Amino acid sequence: MAKDHGNQIKDDAKYEALRKDGMSQEKAARIANSPGASTRGGKASKLEERTKKELVEQAKKIGITGRHNMKKSQLVEAIRNH
Repeated sequence: MAKDHGNQIKDDAKYEALRKDGMSQEKAARIANSPGASTRGGKASKLEERTKKELVEQAKKIGITGRHNMKKSQLVEAIRNH
């Protein structure tokens, strides 16, 4: 049974699995709390297939600064490494 992480974590089991795989607390919490994370199952489009506008929006959601001055390839790298 997954440990209860309180109200701040919506999917405790997913959070624990991500942490066990070596993900940071912040990133694991963001994924475990995202709506529909467990139902999407990897159906999101690849970052390279998205438009620059979509990448800028994604970067904004996760708090990447300087995103408007980045090239598409730089946005992809920044999102992956965040």
